[in-house]
Amino acid sequence: MIRFIARPLGTLIARYLNGCIHGYEPFAITDPHKLARVLQPADILLVEGDRRVSTAIKYLTQSTWSHAAIYIGDRVDSNKDPLTAKVLIEADLQEGVIAVPLGKYARLNTRVCRAVGLTPQTQRQVIDYVVARLGDRYDLKNVVDLARYLLPTPPVPVSWRRRMIALGSGDPTRAICSTLIAQAFQSIRYPILPHIERPENADQTLQSTVQEILHIRHYSLFAPRDFDISPYFRVIKPTIEHNFDYQQLQWVDPS
Repeated sequence: MIRFIARPLGTLIARYLNGCIHGYEPFAITDPHKLARVLQPADILLVEGDRRVSTAIKYLTQSTWSHAAIYIGDRVDSNKDPLTAKVLIEADLQEGVIAVPLGKYARLNTRVCRAVGLTPQTQRQVIDYVVARLGDRYDLKNVVDLARYLLPTPPVPVSWRRRMIALGSGDPTRAICSTLIAQAFQSIRYPILPHIERPENADQTLQSTVQEILHIRHYSLFAPRDFDISPYFRVIKPTIEHNFDYQQLQWVDPS
């Protein structure tokens, strides 16, 4: 009986959270055509969302990035139009794991993060992982928690916020945007933000030569910002990737 009531309630909450925020103003939009030219398979597109759920995620992670999608190229859509071809896979609060076009985020602030050192084979493995999960549902088990964090000043200590974003039941047939991508990279044992241990008695001057022991965090603890701050992902800025010359900019002189 409880499950029968909880499912439609979770759906209603998800619909509310997925609603757009009025008055959102993007600061630095990247031309989607330039964005399309620089994207490579397995690149991660971080998004500063304009939805209510974005507000909660930004609060919990103390970051401007509230959503993440992964670029899969022409894997599921042969359309060549960079704005309409479904070249991204994401986990949507209402629709689950879906493929979407770049045009969906043409009016939002974005950032590209690229895993360093991937081979064509490992890129394909990452993409295979997320493509295989198309159609999976978003995990709504604790979606009411996100709604609570829309309060102006939620009473959540900073040290607890990381745990608060780890929503859900752990059911592998369900997904959350950043955790789906984290699982894909963990499937090839690529680091994002692993725990690193160093021997306590190691000489500080020899730290660079001391072997580090990496522990994989549980995928549910990853948030969109982690790909941005990870030391293993390179930030790609489309505007300056192709022959950028600041001297060609047209400035309006003050009168």
